[in-house]
Parts: sequence; C-alpha cells; structure tokens
Amino acid sequence: MTSSDIANPVIAAKNLRLTLGEGAAVVEILRGIDLEVMPGETVALLGPSGSGKSSLMAVLSGLEQATSGSLIVAGEDFTALDEDALAMARRGRIGIVLQAFHLLPTMTAIENVATPMELSGNKGAWDRAGEELESVGLGHRLTHYPAQLSGGEQQRVAIARAIAPRPPLIFADEPTGNLDASTGDSVVDVLFRRREETGATLVIITHDKHLADMCNRVVTLGDGKIASDETKTIGAA
Repeated sequence: MTSSDIANPVIAAKNLRLTLGEGAAVVEILRGIDLEVMPGETVALLGPSGSGKSSLMAVLSGLEQATSGSLIVAGEDFTALDEDALAMARRGRIGIVLQAFHLLPTMTAIENVATPMELSGNKGAWDRAGEELESVGLGHRLTHYPAQLSGGEQQRVAIARAIAPRPPLIFADEPTGNLDASTGDSVVDVLFRRREETGATLVIITHDKHLADMCNRVVTLGDGKIASDETKTIGAA
C-alpha cells in the first residue's frame, strides 16, 4: 500500500440513494448517504430492521446498484458500472462474509476457498487457500465438505474465502447470526485477527453491541439515513 492509498478513502459515498418500485409504489431505501471509510478502519453498521443497513452494504459492496449519488470503492467508480462490470470490479477488491455461509456443498473446504481465486486468474490459488485455512484453524479439515463441518467451521471457511485473495475491503453481514454465543465469539476473534494481520478494512453489519464495540467506528442508520457516526479515541476502552 502506497502513501497515496493511505490518504484516500477506501469507500467514498456522496448523496447515495436507492429506490425500489415505480410510481406510487416507489420506496426510498437509502435517502442520501454520505460516508467515507479510510484504509484499515473497522466499522460497525448498526440500526433497527428496515433502517437500510443491509441495503447500504449491498450497494457499497457492488451487489446492488445505487439509484443515484456517487460511490468510489477501492479506487473504482461503482456508480459508472453496470451489473456485470460491478461483478468484475469486486474481484480482488472486496471480500464478503454472510450470515448463511454460502459455501458450495459439493466442494471441500479447500475447493470453496481456492476455486474462486483460480477462476479469477490468481496464481498459486491452491497454496494460498491451504495457508488461509491453516490461519483460521482448519488446516486439518481441508478435504471436508460443508455438511461435515460445524457451523463455526463453515463460517471460518467463509472467512478464509473472503480474505485469501487479499482484498483491501471486507464486508461481513451478521457473521455470527447463525452461531451460538461461544462459537460466535471464536469466529469473531478469527475475523478480527486475520483482518489485522492482512491490514484490510472491515465493515460489519450487526445487531450485537459487543461486536460493534470491537470496531473503532460505529455508524448508526435510521430510516435510510446516517443517524450517528462515532469514532473511538485510540486507546479508549
């Protein structure tokens, strides 16, 4: 990462809007979001159901196209791209960890991590996948299928898949939502440790205040707008 990379936001959103439907049935989901996220930050997105946080993550990660506004993600102008171009732009820039794991059931752990990298043309995909699974504590489970893994192990595979290509930006949507408290804590520790070791920026959607407290910044949404944006003082509890 160069000095200019450090100075530039990894996410720069200005007056971001998302509407669904047409005419009298139109619904405004995001209502003018201004947000900058700097490299290396850990950001929690909080808010009640319907506040727009999942929609915001979908737009910021390129899974959904904004209706209007401007959005630069990892140096790419996402508002200028169509759906296919957004899919290409995510490669190498964004890793995503979802609540439901979304592992391919017919692939082993190492195949789930290596295959997306191989399809993207990453050299050494299989070696990297093995190393990443080792890093999340699954070096002994490389050839196991998702059905042979616990929920916590499946989420660790999903974390390895997101981080292995070394994207500058990782999104996690309720990553502990399908796990019990103890397993969730263990998975979160793995996620934050690997984020710190790789230097990635992390944006987490969560209802869990404990998880939010682990982030150095908490952005709260309400009714499609940012209601508050708080950054912790370095060294504060």
